[in-house]
Amino acid sequence: MIVRWGLAELPGLLAETGIECPFVIASPRWRDLDLPAGAGLWTEVPSARAEVPPGADGILAVGGGSAIDTGKYASAQSGLPVVHVPTTYSGAEWTTFYGIRTPDRRIQGGGADAHPVGILYDVDLTLGLPRAETAGTALNGLAHCAEALYVRGRSPEGDEQALAGARLISGALPRVLADGSDRAAREDLLRGAMHGGHALGIAGLALAHAMAQALGGTYGIPHGAMNALCLPPALAFNRAIVPAEVERFGVAIGGDAIELSRELARLGGFERLRDFDVPEEDLRRVAEAAAGRAGNQANPRPATRGEILELFRSIW
Repeated sequence: MIVRWGLAELPGLLAETGIECPFVIASPRWRDLDLPAGAGLWTEVPSARAEVPPGADGILAVGGGSAIDTGKYASAQSGLPVVHVPTTYSGAEWTTFYGIRTPDRRIQGGGADAHPVGILYDVDLTLGLPRAETAGTALNGLAHCAEALYVRGRSPEGDEQALAGARLISGALPRVLADGSDRAAREDLLRGAMHGGHALGIAGLALAHAMAQALGGTYGIPHGAMNALCLPPALAFNRAIVPAEVERFGVAIGGDAIELSRELARLGGFERLRDFDVPEEDLRRVAEAAAGRAGNQANPRPATRGEILELFRSIW
């Protein structure tokens, strides 16, 4: 993966990846950016119907996780390479897998056959990110770091990225939430998310993400917010199985892994599932969906649907 920093580097990055006539996927928020949309511009994000026009030799996706996933979906459908310009802290830019959602964010499916070739980060694109999206996507990035340390696909390289990301995200997020215009804090947070995304790409997902994906896909709730709520109970579940790895994560973020993750979620405004209108009577059905997800199967020990139900109840 080629990684560059600063929007001025975009022409060079596209040249390095062999893309001369990109199809650009970006929400209307970014229409004023000087983007090289030689093959056209797609602004419906998320989308389950983005079609790459004839003449495009690559895809350029600009935005948060929904735009990146839409870009990866278009890449998979067309076989073309995709370059990502992430504007949140989701980390999705590092992976080949994606979710397909309708504009109202209902899950339609997904895949794992995109062709990402380059990433460009620019802290200035994150300065206007609202508080809820800042906290949610950053805590999603923190969950990537935590899970990379104990997921079945873990490795020394993934651990290194995860620990670097955890330190940066946990240190920078309170500073950014105190002052969203603090450029230095935003850069630390973006660099932390970069490491978290890299760890995700190396190691994969575990229980917290399986729970968050089941909730988000069922109700169209932001993925970051659900990870913020699901990470602490998932850490508690895994501390009984892999205590040393959970402790290692706690040391990286500067405190008890579970309590500090919960404190960061509260700082971001995330308290309970009921605040997102998740019906208590639906928890059993959502737990069953979470139990079958790949993230749960890659957990050090997959949780049963009954165990996941109790975890959901603990945060309802």
